[in-house]
Amino acid sequence: MSRRRRIYEGKAKVLYEGPEPGTLIQHFKDDATAVDAGSKEVVDGKGVLNNRISEFLFSRLNEIGVPTHFIKRLNMREQLIREAEIIPVETIVRNVAAGSLSARLGIEEGTPLPRSIIEFCFKSDDLGDPLVSEEHITAFGWANPQEIDEMTALALRINDFLSGLFLGIGIKLVDFKVEFGRIYENDMVRIVLADEISPDSCRLWDISTDEKLDRDRFRKDMSGLIEAYQDVARRLGILFENERPESSGPVLVKS
Repeated sequence: MSRRRRIYEGKAKVLYEGPEPGTLIQHFKDDATAVDAGSKEVVDGKGVLNNRISEFLFSRLNEIGVPTHFIKRLNMREQLIREAEIIPVETIVRNVAAGSLSARLGIEEGTPLPRSIIEFCFKSDDLGDPLVSEEHITAFGWANPQEIDEMTALALRINDFLSGLFLGIGIKLVDFKVEFGRIYENDMVRIVLADEISPDSCRLWDISTDEKLDRDRFRKDMSGLIEAYQDVARRLGILFENERPESSGPVLVKS
């Protein structure tokens, strides 16, 4: 295998230079983290499942006209993506009270919100991804007002699509986090959905039992993380009964 230059490594993914200018290879790791990476564990097969789930969801979003960085899945752990300038702001869409929203506002977890709520966080592991306002975003130059409007509109559109998709397979989309980036095309700048959408970045509850099918199983020291991710994949129709993703992936040579 030819050597590939590592561009960036985060908690759950590694980015390598792509085969063509303007492309990257996104590699999904098996690492599970909680409390801003204070607790960490390797869960065999998690990266394989997240790669397949994210591929499925990004492909569906591409089909309905939501611009994304996703091009295609390369293998069990890797995707070919467009290189984007990541906006250092996480966009969170909340449909049901859970997690930090419940803690901050004293709303009982599981309470349906009167409408979908969008929050923004500054993307910084060192600072714990603090909540920020649109004023912070524009004042510090992370994004301009037009970009914030576009991110908000895209996030709500993604929420509408995903809520319906998951509802159809018996899953409640409680909340999710997405990231956006800029792609420069000639004199134009396009805002695109980047990163991933998977049980690592969503709260997904069974519609009947409220059983958690996402990373909260690790955050709350519950067992059955990989089984929950497999359940989501099976319901989406991308993992069949008795199939278990291979835990081993291609060996990557780091520069």
